[in-house]
Amino acid sequence: MSRSIDYGNLMHEAMRGLIRKVLQDISDNGLPGNHHFFITFDTSHPDAELADWLSDRYPDEMTVVMQHWYDGLDVTPDGFAITLNFGDAPEPLYIPYDAIRTFVDPSVEFGLRFEQQETEEDDETDENALDQTDEDELEVAEEPSKDAEIVSLDSFRK
Repeated sequence: MSRSIDYGNLMHEAMRGLIRKVLQDISDNGLPGNHHFFITFDTSHPDAELADWLSDRYPDEMTVVMQHWYDGLDVTPDGFAITLNFGDAPEPLYIPYDAIRTFVDPSVEFGLRFEQQETEEDDETDENALDQTDEDELEVAEEPSKDAEIVSLDSFRK
């Protein structure tokens, strides 16, 4: 077997590093201006931590909003802890970076999406193996889906 460069996983690792750096800056300095985030994550990820009632209500994935009120943002190398308000009830969450499916800052039209690809080999494995999020399963889509919008970062530079 010849060695090859795994560009998909390298790109996802870099994108997770970007999320970590952005969240660390927010932890240190607060959210600037109109910036806010929609973060969709896999609630069944083995390292994700959320209240039972939230995981019951959102067994596969949920989207959280980081905007007006959040508390206790703690950024680690593998994920981040945060307390968010759910119907006037503060709830602590821990979200591993590899559980994140989308990260969007609509104030500047920026977004990242982590695609999960299933291979023929994955189809033959048992259901428990498919429930585990693994960086090997994450691939960068070669072509954007019909609802994807490619945003040139040059348009945001001043």
